[in-house]
Amino acid sequence: MLSQFARMKKHHQIVFAILIAFAVIAFWRGVWGLMDEYLLPNNYQLSLWIGLAIGLVILIATHYAPKELM
Repeated sequence: MLSQFARMKKHHQIVFAILIAFAVIAFWRGVWGLMDEYLLPNNYQLSLWIGLAIGLVILIATHYAPKELM
């Protein structure tokens, strides 16, 4: 079963790339929707700034931001 899946994945790389892209986009759409709903829903602009700050703190804490942004 696994070798058949690996063979299918190799032959249909474009289809799998589209599926993976769809999954990533759907995931982040859900995350953004939840943040819009629960992270200061009455103050959209402040919610955006806090979300940006949280994202930057996570990137800096994981040392991902410096090597990718420079």
